[in-house]
Parts: sequence; C-alpha cells; structure tokens
Amino acid sequence: MPAQSLIAELEDAIKSGSKDKRVDTLRRITDLFVADADRLNDQQIEVFDNVLGRLIERIEARALAELSRRLAPINNAPPEVVRRLAGDDDIAVAEPILSKSIRLSDQDLIEIANTKTQAHLLAISTRPRIAAPVTDVLLRRGDDRVYHKLAGNPEASFSEDGFATLVKHAEKDEQLAEKVGLRFDVPLRLFRELLLRATEAVRSRLLAVSDASSRGHIQNILNAISEDANREARKLHCDLMLAHDRVLAMQADGKLNDAVFFEFAKRGYYAEIVAALSVLSGAPLQLMDKLLQSEHIEAFLVPCKASSLEWPTARLILTCRTVGHKTTANDLDQAQNDYLKLSTNIAQRILRFWQVRQTVSRAAMPAA
Repeated sequence: MPAQSLIAELEDAIKSGSKDKRVDTLRRITDLFVADADRLNDQQIEVFDNVLGRLIERIEARALAELSRRLAPINNAPPEVVRRLAGDDDIAVAEPILSKSIRLSDQDLIEIANTKTQAHLLAISTRPRIAAPVTDVLLRRGDDRVYHKLAGNPEASFSEDGFATLVKHAEKDEQLAEKVGLRFDVPLRLFRELLLRATEAVRSRLLAVSDASSRGHIQNILNAISEDANREARKLHCDLMLAHDRVLAMQADGKLNDAVFFEFAKRGYYAEIVAALSVLSGAPLQLMDKLLQSEHIEAFLVPCKASSLEWPTARLILTCRTVGHKTTANDLDQAQNDYLKLSTNIAQRILRFWQVRQTVSRAAMPAA
C-alpha cells in the first residue's frame, strides 16, 4: 500500500472517532509492515513509524500489547514506536519490547530502568544481551527477582562493581550464590569471596553440578580458603592468648577500667577487646570471640553489660570496625534502650547460660 494511502486511512480512522476503526486500522497497517519488514528501507520504515505513532496515541492497552508482541521480534521495527511501547506504564504493553527488541539502545534501557517499575526491570533482565551499564542500574534499583534473573542470564554482562554487588547479596541468599557461582565470568577475586562466604551446602552443590574442569578450579580455591582460615585461626589464637596475658596484668595493677575499653575500641584492638571482656565477665575467650563475631546485637550488649561497661563504651565496641557489623541509627537507638534496661546481674546470668549451652553443644559433638 503506498504511503499516501496509509496516511489517508490513518486520517479517516482518527477522525471517525471509532475505537474499533482505529484498532482495525492499526492491525491492518501492522500486517503490512510485518509482511514486508525485511524489504523496507529506512525511509519506508520512517513512514510506518509516523503512521503507527499517530494511531497508538488513542489506542487501548490490549491493542497496544498486541502491537508490542508483533513488533518485538522484528529487528528493524519502527524505532520511535518501539521506544514508546517499551516505556509504557502497563507492563503488558512494555514487556515484549523490553525482553526481546534489539531496537532499544542501552541508553533507552537505562532510562527505563531508572524510572519504571520492578516489573519493567525484570523484563529487561530477561533480554538475550544486556550490557554492563544496564545491569549496573538494574542491580541498583532491582529487587530479589531481578537479581536472580540477571545472575541466571548467561548473556548479561556485569562491571566489577556489578559482580561485587551480586556477591554481596549472595551472602544471605543460597540460591543466588549458586547461580552466581555457576557463571564463568565472575572475576577470580570475587569468586573467591563468594566461596569464602558461601555455606557448605552451596559449596557442595557447586561442586556437584560443575564440569570436571570447573570442579577442580572450585576445589583448589576451597583448599586455599581452608588453608588461609587455619592460618588466620592460629594467628588469632596466638593474639588472643597474648592479649589475655596483658589484660590480666592490667587487672592486677588495677588499670582495667572503662577508659581502657574505650581506647581498645577506638583503636580497633579486637584481641584486647575479646580478652578484656572475657576477664571482666568471667566467660571463656572462645565464647567471647564467637559472640563478637555474631550478627545479633544482643551478643555484643550482654557481655558488655556483664562487664559493667558504660553505654558510650558499649556503643563504641558495637560500631568498632574490627568488631561490629553495619548498624543503623535506629539499631543504635534500640540497642541503647535495651542496654539501659538490662541489669548487670541478668546479663551475667544470660552469659552463664550461653556458656553452659556451648559446653553441652561441644560435648555432644562426635570425636574426630
């Protein structure tokens, strides 16, 4: 059909005011484009772009979704129409284009990923090719579904920061850790970090589903991690014993007080903090070390209160770079309320209970 006939039919459809007429015209023009798409030049595609662009201004969502599905797989689909469909708030309209159309540029995808819903981000995450600048935005704004879809998409590319973000999220998500671990493009440093933080279950599954070459690579990294962990454990044990001796000497001289704790925490002296809490609270070094590596705030608060530390000192220990985990202002406010309500006597009783529980747990373990 000549361009003039298309425009004449378009004008008639728009002026008629009939919804059915507009939808019928949209389908007929789409049929014409789809049938000849591989033979059209840029000028002819521009004509269809203008015609379809005017029609879709007053077309219902169902017809737009149908148009989106038909244009999505066509490599030379009208570019402006494709962009308008991709940016539609209705995911039923946008999804086919977002997930399939190569007409969208990386900049188009970045703009949509920055402004639209999680459903739009999820659709982009299924594309057959996704550049790193796009995945950076998806990872910054996306939810867990987006993370999982991207990690499992072998055609998605990631920047170094993007991979770091994936690995960080995988710490508390075993399924995500497994998906990231099965990728071949994870930088070695981050792959090692992933395995270091992964649970034994995830490590076992990665070894089970990997091919022989990958399995050997993973096992070598796990062996190196184990050797490093044993070396660090031996060093920490030595540091704790030396710190324990120093702290006992300070206690004998009457110098083990709140101010000393504050200085230990201020300087990030982990071994000294553990040893001092152990001496003042009467709890074993091993238990105190375990408590200060916990993610639970009460594991910090109880030994501090049992050692009769003031809140400012306990707060500094809680946020110490070598001890505490990331805490928000709300976490600290709640921790302060809990700390002030907790009595030293109750804290000591809780600590004794934890000590007994740890002793029973260790006694129940089978001999090596």
